[in-house]
Amino acid sequence: MWSLLSTLTVLCIQMLLVMCCNPLHRVLSVDGVNFSVHVENQTQARDTMSRRHHRVYQLYSRTSGKHVQVLGRKISARGEDGDKYAQLVVEADTFGSQVRIRGKETNFYLCMNRRGKLVGKKASNRSADCVFVEKVLENHYTALMSARYTDWYVGFTKRGRPRRGPQTLPNQQDVHFMKRSPPGEQPDLTTPFRFTTVSRTRIKKPRATGPTSTG
Repeated sequence: MWSLLSTLTVLCIQMLLVMCCNPLHRVLSVDGVNFSVHVENQTQARDTMSRRHHRVYQLYSRTSGKHVQVLGRKISARGEDGDKYAQLVVEADTFGSQVRIRGKETNFYLCMNRRGKLVGKKASNRSADCVFVEKVLENHYTALMSARYTDWYVGFTKRGRPRRGPQTLPNQQDVHFMKRSPPGEQPDLTTPFRFTTVSRTRIKKPRATGPTSTG
């Protein structure tokens, strides 16, 4: 009996020594340590390498039923599927979800000025007004929030006219978009947002046949 108690005591002492001497455990045991701060800081850090990654797609507006267009300094959501002004080059601005959106045809960036107005700016402009945060909503739509002006979103009316940032909310249909690949291009399977249209097919039931009569 005494030998068993001695063995248990030794094991407990060893466990305490390991826990106290382990530097990782000492860090984790500190109250108030928030490791998400480090991740957030790295996400907000911009660099030239991350901006080299880009993809091309169209942004389908839920309200206008058309696609976002970068027409130079003018922005609208009236583009048809395949419209050359609706081809958008999306550049990663950080390691996180911050992006810059540029019109492939005009080479102008989609931006939001301090009054909340959507405008196009030349590609040489590196203003923070042209950085947006991609957000995937619960209804699987994508919203674009200004990285500089928090809670201001890219939005359009039913006629495809831009809404000002202060007039937008994330639960409004005006700020909901779907990412669509340009006609003739296959979607990038590495991107997290893909939308597939599934058509229902009615299955015909076999007709019931009655008993055959014999002569």
